[in-house]
Amino acid sequence: MKLYFSPGACSLSPHIVLRELGVPFDLVRVNLGTKQLSDGSDFCAINPKGYVPLLILDDGTKLTEGPAIVQYLADLKPESGLAPANGTLPRYQLQSWLNFISTELHKQFSPLFNPTFPDTVKDFQKNRLALRFDQLNDTLKTQEYLMPGGFTVADAYLFTVLGWAHPMGISLERWPELQAYMARIQSRPTVQSAQQAEKNG
Repeated sequence: MKLYFSPGACSLSPHIVLRELGVPFDLVRVNLGTKQLSDGSDFCAINPKGYVPLLILDDGTKLTEGPAIVQYLADLKPESGLAPANGTLPRYQLQSWLNFISTELHKQFSPLFNPTFPDTVKDFQKNRLALRFDQLNDTLKTQEYLMPGGFTVADAYLFTVLGWAHPMGISLERWPELQAYMARIQSRPTVQSAQQAEKNG
């Protein structure tokens, strides 16, 4: 398998999951500014969407969209516990979290990365994010991870997205449970190795 990634992007989520599973894979770095690979070739020729993550399977099949990719990966090794079994209520609860992260957090951060957006828009987005952080903080008062059974692919995704808070000028000091959660995920060797590989790659 090949994972196309860009440092600091949401592709960190499937990267962490791959390392949690211990399956072999190759990393391919993408410059999202130029849409080029390190060899100068056009990333959009491989993925017309022009963004990461992109996972190419050994048979050449392409998967895009982080929440879909991480579920596919988790199902390669059901015994890993990274996702509940398909067809069960916990699986739908996991999908609920993945959708929440994608729509209520990931996409709410997007305007903050755009230098052309005025501060009024960015302040509005930060206030929206704060409401969601309140909800997450309440959830994490009674459990260590998003799912009661332990670390799942949803945590890899949430950790990745919450990692954008500090660079975007959002302090998590108001949310002590979120701070503790981030430290808990950061302590995982797979997370550290993924971050180091992206830094070096």
